[in-house]
Amino acid sequence: MSPRPQSPETVLARLAGADERQDRLTHTEHMPARTGRYAPWPAAIREEVVAGAFSNGVRQLWAHQAEAMDLALSEKNAVIATGTASGKSLAYLAPVLSALLDGMEAPNGRGATALYLAPTKALAADQLRRVKELDTGVRAAVYDGDTPFEEREWVRQYAAYVLTNPDMLHRGILPAHPRWATLLRTLRYVVVDECHTYRGVFGSHVAQVLRRLRRLCARYGADPVFLLASATVAEPAASAGRLTGLPVAEVTEDHSPHGEMVFALWEPPLTEMVGEQGAPVRRSAVAETAELLGELAGGGTRTVAFVRSRRGAELVSILAQDRLSDRGGPAGRIAAYRGGYLADERRALERALQSGRLLGLASTSALELGIDVSGLDAVLLAGYPGTRASLWQQAGRAGRAGQGALAVLVARDDPLDTYLVHHPDALFRRPVESTVLDPDNPHVLAPHLCAAAAELPLGESDFELFGPSAEPAVAQLERRGMLRRRPSGWFWTRRERPADAIDIRGSGGAPVKIVEADTGRLLGTVDAEAAHTAVHQGAVHLHQGRTFLVRELDLDEAVALVEEADPPYSTNARDTTAIAVLSTDREVAWGDARLCFGSVEVTNQVVSYLRRRLITGEILGESKLDLPPRTLRTRAVWWTVTDDQLAEGGVEPADLPGAAHAAEHASIGLLPLFATCDRWDIGGVSVPLHPDTGLPTVFVYDGQSGGAGFAERAFDRAAEWLSATRAAIDACECDKGCPSCVQSPKCGNANDPLDKAAAVRLLDILLAGAPGGAPKSAP
Repeated sequence: MSPRPQSPETVLARLAGADERQDRLTHTEHMPARTGRYAPWPAAIREEVVAGAFSNGVRQLWAHQAEAMDLALSEKNAVIATGTASGKSLAYLAPVLSALLDGMEAPNGRGATALYLAPTKALAADQLRRVKELDTGVRAAVYDGDTPFEEREWVRQYAAYVLTNPDMLHRGILPAHPRWATLLRTLRYVVVDECHTYRGVFGSHVAQVLRRLRRLCARYGADPVFLLASATVAEPAASAGRLTGLPVAEVTEDHSPHGEMVFALWEPPLTEMVGEQGAPVRRSAVAETAELLGELAGGGTRTVAFVRSRRGAELVSILAQDRLSDRGGPAGRIAAYRGGYLADERRALERALQSGRLLGLASTSALELGIDVSGLDAVLLAGYPGTRASLWQQAGRAGRAGQGALAVLVARDDPLDTYLVHHPDALFRRPVESTVLDPDNPHVLAPHLCAAAAELPLGESDFELFGPSAEPAVAQLERRGMLRRRPSGWFWTRRERPADAIDIRGSGGAPVKIVEADTGRLLGTVDAEAAHTAVHQGAVHLHQGRTFLVRELDLDEAVALVEEADPPYSTNARDTTAIAVLSTDREVAWGDARLCFGSVEVTNQVVSYLRRRLITGEILGESKLDLPPRTLRTRAVWWTVTDDQLAEGGVEPADLPGAAHAAEHASIGLLPLFATCDRWDIGGVSVPLHPDTGLPTVFVYDGQSGGAGFAERAFDRAAEWLSATRAAIDACECDKGCPSCVQSPKCGNANDPLDKAAAVRLLDILLAGAPGGAPKSAP
């Protein structure tokens, strides 16, 4: 019999009470336990479903579950946006399975079908497990890249509940719709799980995939109801409506009970090391999280640590194993989990975590939406995950069996993380952000119109479905010879399938394979757009606790050859960036300053990489690289000030480059508070005299072709965003600028020049003309 878990307060006191950690806890938020409110089962839910739920311990429904079921049964599109572990799955599964059971009474046994879409394979596999546990007799099957080819025909012909992902819907089902005609003709429900993850360019692509699905369903005489589930986000009905193109009702009040949660904000200490430009260096969140994970696992506290990068997850796992070994524990009870692993590796780790054989797991966000992990005692977050929706999704992985839970956010040496651990209201008192996506992005819309035309000729009646930009986009595609108009509509003109050329996850091309040079073994993959920075020649690559050095990156063959090694350092790529204004779509005057939004062309080139000592981050050296430049046409927000304003505000010409550069870095760091983005989704450039504006200019741009909606959200909330930026810089305790305020880990110029004090004066100049005289403190 396992020992009774300690209370989260006791566990936190043990972590924070150690002599060397006395000052690292900056805030503790206590969230009391909550009792639930029940509601009866809707009469239309089949007895088999109720019995299946009862056999799995569900005696009564929570009120929000019954509300969502009533909406689904009345054939209304609905999104249920309640907390983690609030029973969202049953809320949509009960009406879906009831409809499918009704359909089984048809002569062919398939009078009704349903489609389930998940952003990850693990989540679809977990959904199948839940369906099987209900034991209703509904034929359900997963259809994804891991499904054996001999099983795929059975799924097409016989499965009533098909569980897949947007990628397979886009490339495997819609282009082959005649083979899926029996499913599409009887499609009653489409479930879109974890819909808040569909943001930016990925979300924009998925929005167009769903419009293509709706179009083909109409062709076969079906009009399915869309049921969406999400972590708590702002304006869920509006977000779900943008995604589906349909009116959507929302269920937002959570009536499920939950155990006590203790949420701690934790700031690693400053080290004796000196970083770039002499700035103080704080201990890395990776090292701090690894220490905490090892200690928690050593004390029998089952813990998942969420880490921002694949390499970071591997490193946390290695360091935590070492710490557990030092405590006399078995290192094998801690492991890493991340995207890029082969399917068999992922499944084995999932089983080990579910069974309790693993006490600790260092994971990327691949596990955030993955399997239903019950019995976890604690969650560590190695850095703010980019959005508050993800923060609560990750924190909610602990305490899922109803017991108390501990969550600890360990701040990175980063402006946003530092701001949050010292401004807890920004996490615990403000509403979560809205999902940002732009289905009208021409780089997204045009290829999906081609895919739609290949599936079924486009007609003028389709323009309303695909949005106001569809008609001019079709005209342009016709002029380019990609579509041809005939009396029955616009046809795709080429032999190849257009869907095969669309990467809906925006990775910019085929993934780069990571291959062990001596054996030829495939270790995993990395997105094409990340290859220049992640697997360049000389890069350190971690996989399952082993360390490799990249011997060669062949971009033509999309292969990185690696060899096992044991370097005492990590690597960070450096790049240079230039930007040109293509068009200005929106512009407002802030006094003599100008705030603009429009299209830009960004030219980026990785030119070198730094070697940093493990744990301390000390720079050991820099090596040059010879990689080709990459060009990106995207959307940006930018602002300018005049020379007269600079003179009046006390920013000297010699101070301007460092002031603009520092303001750019800090504004990128703070933007995730106002848009559902991560700082790695966006980029920036600052120029003392830009040739297109003729003035000092700071740009912040979307890191995806055609834009992702983040820069436009920044334009819309510029006064709040830039006021928070100014406050974060001014409040930092350093003298001249550090990673907690104005230094950036992405900077291609080695964070030189930077002028913290001049950046505050520059932002004061800009904000003086903002609407209402923007405040000099954060919102």
